[in-house]
Amino acid sequence: MFVTKLKRTPLFDVYHEYGGKTIDFGGWELPVQFSGIQKEHEAVRTKAGLFDVSHMGEVIVEGKDSLRYLQKMVTNNVENLKPGYAQYTAMCYENGGTVDDLLIYQLAENKYLLVVNAANIEKDYAWLKEHQDGKVAIHNISDSIAQLAIQGPFAETVLQKLIEDLDLSTMKSFTFAQHVDVNGITTLVSRTGYTGEDGFELYCKQENAVQLWKALLQAGENEGIQPCGLGARDTLRFEAALCLYGQELSADISPLEAKIGFAVKLNKDVNFIGKEALQKQKEQGVPRKLVGVEMIERGIPRHGYKVWAGNEYIGEVTTGTHSPTLKKNIGLALLKTPFTERDQEVEIEIRSKRVKAKVILTPFYKR
Repeated sequence: MFVTKLKRTPLFDVYHEYGGKTIDFGGWELPVQFSGIQKEHEAVRTKAGLFDVSHMGEVIVEGKDSLRYLQKMVTNNVENLKPGYAQYTAMCYENGGTVDDLLIYQLAENKYLLVVNAANIEKDYAWLKEHQDGKVAIHNISDSIAQLAIQGPFAETVLQKLIEDLDLSTMKSFTFAQHVDVNGITTLVSRTGYTGEDGFELYCKQENAVQLWKALLQAGENEGIQPCGLGARDTLRFEAALCLYGQELSADISPLEAKIGFAVKLNKDVNFIGKEALQKQKEQGVPRKLVGVEMIERGIPRHGYKVWAGNEYIGEVTTGTHSPTLKKNIGLALLKTPFTERDQEVEIEIRSKRVKAKVILTPFYKR
């Protein structure tokens, strides 16, 4: 039998030092947890947590026509960026389905860093290359970059201990600083995250990842920092109702259906890929919407579970769990628009039994 070898990040060898249990995540061997999902989730909500997100992809787009090119490729208005600022956006197919959701950092005039989802690196790079035109160079630098995320109320306090030449309190959300000396390691420091908490994402050379990881955990000992795995990353982003590609977004789900319309600028005067289809959806109203659901009866809504209203199949759960913060069984579900009003009663099919739930407002958690 042919077994595909799982990819590993530069931190793989230190996982076991901290009790990491690994799983296959989209072809990567990554830690699902260290001390336990509940404990790690709690640490990020109340103290600080550290994540290895080096599996994420990084692509440089540069050249005289890079702005014009990116305006054609993504849904947000890249013209609003300036060096030192980042933006959340999406790439779409002609039919409005989503290629990926990503972050764009403007590093300099005519130079941008795109941070894409791990499972989509090759696909995104191929898509970008396929539509390359004008004076634009595109480089996939994913194999040389490591990314760590420190998140939680004490993230700033902990990180500041390792930085002398930058006052982190002056950094606003979605801004970043390049070439920052973090404990002797040259790092791009970005005030962004995927947990619903304040925090930072740190980009450094792969060979410096272990040193940076250990320095952060040591610096945060008094603050109760915890190394965190994919399990807590998922429960945290889910409570904050942040989309996960492959669940809330996909080739079949548009950014408007997934409720990230704030990152779709239909008024920009560029015919970006998918604009026409999205314009139509906007005018006619989206056929489906992503909403929150809360169980009325016992049961946990899980990814892929069918949702019903009477005898009508109205959609399915995209993500669901027992919320560690709210202590409730909740889910995100993509439902036919007529059934997305708040307090609408629905039934979720759990192991061939239909269980009562209701539509509720998202995000489930806001700091």
